[in-house]
This record gives sequence, structure tokens and C-alpha cells, in this order.
Amino acid sequence: MFSELHSLAKALVEDYGYVGIFLISFSESIAQPVPPDPFIAGGSALGLHPLVASLVATVASVLGGLTSHTLGSLLGERVVKRLIGERNFLRGESLFNRYGVWAVLVAGLTPIPFKAVCWLAGIFEMRRFPFLVASFLGRFPRFLLVAYAGDLISQLL
Repeated sequence: MFSELHSLAKALVEDYGYVGIFLISFSESIAQPVPPDPFIAGGSALGLHPLVASLVATVASVLGGLTSHTLGSLLGERVVKRLIGERNFLRGESLFNRYGVWAVLVAGLTPIPFKAVCWLAGIFEMRRFPFLVASFLGRFPRFLLVAYAGDLISQLL
């Protein structure tokens, strides 16, 4: 299944450029397991403008994160516990009780599953505006770095 998702994501970027990056980044912030980073880098290596690719990916990821936040708010604790497990739920609860916005920012910048943090932000009723700001500030630098790395690789080859 992962290889099928990977093939679909690659075709989306090759065939649809920025729209493909948008779709991958949006859906990854909700549920799908394929991270957008290699496709952002690949898109830049294939000629997409790195700044535009990173902005498209960031906006899509933040909108996907907002969708996860909303779903977390609507579906509640019971459903999310089933999706991520009791142990991860308790970790997330502790994280949000201590760090809130910082948890979203760190998840946006690192390999911590951003989608899980977005769902938990909704479950724990994090306000939307700070959530959106932290999501953007976390995702944009990461995606910008990835996009310019892809561009640099294409120039070296």
C-alpha cells in the first residue's frame, strides 16, 4: 500500500507540479503516511521554483492541519484514541498541557508526526489562530529548506 501511495504522489508531482505538491501536503497533514518533503525537493529539482513550491506546500499543510484540528474537535477523544492509541493520546495530552503552541511549532519543524499533533490540538481545544500561526511558522522554514535542497541537488547534477 505504501508503494502505491508513493507512486501516486510521484505521478502527482510530475504530472501536476504545484497542484500535486498541494494535494500531497494537504492530505499528509490529515491522514496519509507519505511525507511531502521528497516531493517538494523533487519538484524543485524538476524545475519548480523552490520558494513557490515551499509556499504551496506550507499553505496546503496548514489547511490540512486545520482540517485535522477541526476533525479532532468534532470526533473527540474516543475516536482519536482509537486512531493513535491510548499511549500516544496520553503523551499528546501531557504535551499540550505543558507546551500548547510550542508542540505544534516543533511538530511542524521536525519529523514528529504533524498530523497527530494537529488532531490533538483539536481534541484539546487549542484556539485556532495560535494553532495556524504555529503551523505556518513550523512548516514554512522546513519546506523552504527542503525545496532549496532539491534545487541545489539539481544544479550539482
